[in-house]
Amino acid sequence: MSNNLDNTDIRLILFGGILVVMILWELIAPKRIPTYGRLVRWYSNLGITAINTLLTRIIFSTSTVAFAWNIQQSGLGVFNQIGLPTLLETILSIILLDLIIYLQHLIFHLAPWLWRLHQMHHTDLDYDVTTALRFHPLEIIISMAIKLSAILLLGISPSAILIFIIILNGMAMFTHGNIKLPDSIDRLLRKLLVTPDMHRIHHSADKYEMNKNFGFNLSIWDKLFSTYLVASRNENQPLDIGCTVFRNQKYLHLHWLLLQPFMRSGEDSRKDGNAN
Repeated sequence: MSNNLDNTDIRLILFGGILVVMILWELIAPKRIPTYGRLVRWYSNLGITAINTLLTRIIFSTSTVAFAWNIQQSGLGVFNQIGLPTLLETILSIILLDLIIYLQHLIFHLAPWLWRLHQMHHTDLDYDVTTALRFHPLEIIISMAIKLSAILLLGISPSAILIFIIILNGMAMFTHGNIKLPDSIDRLLRKLLVTPDMHRIHHSADKYEMNKNFGFNLSIWDKLFSTYLVASRNENQPLDIGCTVFRNQKYLHLHWLLLQPFMRSGEDSRKDGNAN
């Protein structure tokens, strides 16, 4: 591993750069006026990101890129057996990984015990770039295990997984951005990609809308599996962000984020809202 295949520095620089760009974009051209103060939300959302980064490094002791390098050296996985051209293999890897992430997201909404973990992502009462980073540590651990399993099964190359992770992180911050895009640009991008207006619907407190638009990168999966919703059912009203539970501002604090999956009120949001 002398070649620094985890490329941590590159990923951190790109992550920080995209985060700063999105924050500036939100300040210059916001889609919505923030309802709650940024200080507590940003402290909590960025704080849980730091916790997640530390935990994954301790538990897995490897990055996805380093793991992919080891799998490649061992010759394991589908792509390492069939020998496709590098460019085609990379494109197929990114598409298949995006499908896996879509299905993972869908399952986290459908399975009650997984929803209790994922719900914390939805209990943010405002919607901005930091919401993209707001995931419970237990969900992050499960997600990391799924990515490593996909790398092992498919034989994803180190370069392909690095490109995918960079795209995934960048698109997550973009699609969660509180940014205003012209309708014409939004419609054009949606033909292939998830846009902020598309994904914002997924963060609606309305259960029906919350269970639509699961995609992170490509919009084709929602369209293919009939989970695509063009616009909120109440387009003329401001979208109510969050869940039907944990709406007290105290739950925006970091320690409450960690505790939410283990609190009884976390059982209720799957039952409330308009489910027709």
